[in-house]
Amino acid sequence: MEVAIPINNELDQRISDAFCIFDHHGDKRIDIREVGTVLRFLGCVPTEQEINEVIAATEMEESAGDVHLSKFMPYVAQLLSERKMEPASPEKILAAFQVLDPEQKTYITKEYMSKMMMEEGEPFTQEELDEMLAVAIDPITA
Repeated sequence: MEVAIPINNELDQRISDAFCIFDHHGDKRIDIREVGTVLRFLGCVPTEQEINEVIAATEMEESAGDVHLSKFMPYVAQLLSERKMEPASPEKILAAFQVLDPEQKTYITKEYMSKMMMEEGEPFTQEELDEMLAVAIDPITA
């Protein structure tokens, strides 16, 4: 028997809509491996640790490996209301870029950027790096 999940506001509706895109069986469940994708679809920029925290808080006890919308929606609505996992502002991104460009050349080489993304902070996988570089590299100077 399907239990109705109340949608109380626009935020709940956004979360439900994003969740349901990845609900491949139409049973208000997603695989835990989709949690990061749903969060990113909602405009969040979570770390792997934050994704794991969302999974830990919302994973179904009776069906390990799944997250149900009834637990996911209120938890994520609270995170979004608290402005958690928001992307950096353009000013903050520019400031970070300037740290990586101390000579003020106004560009960073592909090799240097790849090294930074693979070795510093939360490292990218090769696939993530390839995807990022596909849109980050200036096609004129590449």
